[in-house]
Amino acid sequence: MTTPLESAEPAVAQAAGSSGSAEDRPAGRSTLRYAASKAGGAVLSIVMVIVGTFFVFRLLPGDPVRNLAQGRRMTPEQLDLERRRLGLDKPLLDQFFDFVGQTLRLDLGTSYEYKRPVLDLIGERIGATLLLTGTGLVIAVSLGIWQGTRAGWRHGSRFDRVSTGVSLLLWSVPTFWLGLLLMMTFGVGIGPIPGVLPFRGIESVDAPDGFGYLLDVASHMVLPCLTLVAVVYAQYLLVMRSSLLEEVSQDYVNVARAKGLRDDEVRRRHAVPNALLPTVTLVFLRIGFIVGGAVTVEYIFTWPGLGQLFYEAIKVPDFTLMQGTFMLITVSVIVMNTLADVVYHVLDPRVRTA
Repeated sequence: MTTPLESAEPAVAQAAGSSGSAEDRPAGRSTLRYAASKAGGAVLSIVMVIVGTFFVFRLLPGDPVRNLAQGRRMTPEQLDLERRRLGLDKPLLDQFFDFVGQTLRLDLGTSYEYKRPVLDLIGERIGATLLLTGTGLVIAVSLGIWQGTRAGWRHGSRFDRVSTGVSLLLWSVPTFWLGLLLMMTFGVGIGPIPGVLPFRGIESVDAPDGFGYLLDVASHMVLPCLTLVAVVYAQYLLVMRSSLLEEVSQDYVNVARAKGLRDDEVRRRHAVPNALLPTVTLVFLRIGFIVGGAVTVEYIFTWPGLGQLFYEAIKVPDFTLMQGTFMLITVSVIVMNTLADVVYHVLDPRVRTA
C-alpha cells in the first residue's frame, strides 16, 4: 500500500523534469530572439546608412564635372554632356532611386575620376588596407592584453603606473601628429638620428623578388603600423586592466586562493578568462574598422589602401567612389558590432539572465 507521499513523488519528479526542460528551451529561444533583434537593428542601420550616404555627400562643396575638367578647355555644351553621361543632370530624387537600385543589385557604380567600376577599385586597394590594419590590430591586441593583465594583477605597482601613463599619453596624441613625428625622426632623420626606414608607399621602385620583396614590404609597414599600434593599444590595455581589477575582487578568486592555488594559476585559469569578455567585444568592434583602415595614416604614408582611395574621392568629389568606400566601411562596422553583441550574449551567462 502506497502512502500519499510516495504516490506524489513521481508526479513531483515529472513536474520538476518538465519545468527543467521548459527552462532550457526558453534559454535557447531567448538567444535566438536576441540575435534576431540585433540583426533587425543592423538592417535598419544599414538602410539609414544607404540613405544618409547619398544625401550627405551631396552637401560637399565643388562641382565634380568642373573639377574633372581642370586643365582642359571645355565649352558649356561639353560640360552639360559630361553631366548627362554621369547622370548628374537628373533631379536629386531620381539620382537617389537609381543609387538605391544599383546598391540592391550590389552595383556601386562607376568612378567619375578613374572611369572604372567602384568594386574593382575597392578590390585592388582592400588587400593593402587589410595587411596594414590587420597587422596593427594583432600587435595592439596582444600588447594591450599582456600589459593590461600584468597592470591589473599588480595594481598600484610601478609597472602599472608607467604602462598606464604611457598608454594614455599615446592615446591622447593626434594620429597625424604622431605619424609625422615618426616620419621625420626615423624616415627623414633628425640630427644624430639617421633616416633608415622608408615612409612612402607599400614597396620600393626597385624592390627585389621573392623573400627580398617581403622584407621590402615589411620595412615600408614599420612606421605606419607603429603609428596605428601606438594610438590604439591603450584601449585594450585599459579595458583589460579594468575588467581584471573587477574580477580580482570576486568571491571565486578568493576561494581559489583559499584552496592553495598559486597566483599564476588563479590568474591564468580563473580571473583572466572572465576578464577577457569585454576585450573580446572590443576586438570584434575593431575588426569592423579594419576594412576602412586608417584614412589619416594611409594618407600620411601614401599607403595605397581604402583610406587613401577615400581621400582621393573627396578631392574631386567623386560621389560614386565616396559612396562605395564609405558604405563598405560603415556596413562592416555595423555587422561586426552586431556580431560582438551576440557573441558577448552567448559567452557571458550574466547577460543572458539579466
